Amino acid sequence: MKKSILLLALLSICINASATETKLMVRAKAKDAKFVGSSIGGAHIIIRNTLNGLILAEGETTGSTGNTDIIMRSPHERYTQLSDDKTAGFLAVVDIDEPTFVQIEVVSPINKKNAQIHASTQLWLIPGKDILGDGIVVEIPGFVIDILKPNTHQYIPLETVPDSGLVIEANIVMMCGCPIQKDGLWDSNLMEVKAIVKKDGAAFKEVTLDNPEQNTFKGNLEIEEVGYYQITVYAYNSKTGNTGVEKINYVIRE
Repeated sequence: MKKSILLLALLSICINASATETKLMVRAKAKDAKFVGSSIGGAHIIIRNTLNGLILAEGETTGSTGNTDIIMRSPHERYTQLSDDKTAGFLAVVDIDEPTFVQIEVVSPINKKNAQIHASTQLWLIPGKDILGDGIVVEIPGFVIDILKPNTHQYIPLETVPDSGLVIEANIVMMCGCPIQKDGLWDSNLMEVKAIVKKDGAAFKEVTLDNPEQNTFKGNLEIEEVGYYQITVYAYNSKTGNTGVEKINYVIRE
């Protein structure tokens, strides 16, 4: 029995000794924006052997969203590197002894479940052949939308709704946390933001939301009846095809 255990231990040492350390940089980049980093909580990265499902590396992207001028304002030629040593990424170090076909899974942003995107790609890793620099960049489409007013399952007396209507307010940012405002780099003038409202399960009204200040979108909904209401706020940029959605439910009561 002891000989068998020793043999297995020696075999394991031999296998590990033949494996080669291989580095792989993975980054998550918001569609039409910058890299997903520490400021919004990062993206969760899983690198998995596609043959047997074994997780070879796992962790979060950390670091800054990157250099705005290089990423968003400068023309990009072939081989242009968008990242620097401070730009958010996850550096995976895996031990492999033969070319291995892997799947890279990205969940981003990890701390905003209502806006999370699950994206993936696949590639071959070759022992000792590092993939660094920008590395593998996985695009994360969408907007992070948080409906602030009314809040989830809020009970609102009908008599308290002002004549101007119930205020609908949402906070909206890019998937990297980058700000949205009129005439800004991420220009709200190019975005359609609306609230689709249902009452008791049926279509009720649509309200256009204006952008009075950075990341804040507001509108007013005229309400004259009690009922169960649902608000779906969406953001849409026709130039980029980027979209985002958030929903809440609330109650207007006597």
